[in-house]
Amino acid sequence: DDGITAPGILALIEVMSEIGDVLVVAPDKPQSAMGHAITINNTIYLNKISKENASITQYSCSGTPVDCVKIAVHEILKRKPDLCVSGINHGTNSSINVIYSGTMSAAVEAGIEGIPAIGFSLLDFAWDANFEDVKSFVKKITLKVLEKGLPEGVILNVNLPKLKEHEIKGIKICRQAKAQWVEKFDKRKTPQGKDYYWLTGDFVNQDKGEDTDEWALENGYVSVVPVQFDMTAHHTIQQLNNWN
Repeated sequence: DDGITAPGILALIEVMSEIGDVLVVAPDKPQSAMGHAITINNTIYLNKISKENASITQYSCSGTPVDCVKIAVHEILKRKPDLCVSGINHGTNSSINVIYSGTMSAAVEAGIEGIPAIGFSLLDFAWDANFEDVKSFVKKITLKVLEKGLPEGVILNVNLPKLKEHEIKGIKICRQAKAQWVEKFDKRKTPQGKDYYWLTGDFVNQDKGEDTDEWALENGYVSVVPVQFDMTAHHTIQQLNNWN
């Protein structure tokens, strides 16, 4: 969701090129925090990127990250791919952030299409973030998914700590931490006296469990959370059926 020119996606392309044939379809501009938005009231443009001696086919898309997956599957590819990867996002998508993430929504859309999918994020919002130290973990997780497959309807949300490769302790399978943004709006005025707002806030982790993505990342591990697009609260169905 950081756009087709972002260092994060360039790093991901480099890793995937060591594994198989790569097709890139990504937004032509940053689309952070777009969630699962799709374009329905506007046109979508797709531009093939011509690069000298390029061995990888790349398209920039005027739409959202989810639009990119949809148009790749239905307009470009002759068959569904073996895997869809999204990222590497500049910044965390752990805990509640998965709801807002364009990076993860692209992966979830692939899961809806029946394609094994992984979203990768690095805990560094800087444009010049160092992705070299996490490439080996990206490759290892990708190869394992290709080998083992994923259960139907399950997508992996992978977050990578901002550490040197030798400092990362390993990979942990986790649950999503119970955490949220405590938000407020910074209210200001234009020179003409009109009010405008900037969204601000603090991230608060209420979860003390040691099996969460937040704990893993704080303690030097790569976190892997299996997520699903079936949002049914199955455990509540019987309770609701008992209502008079």
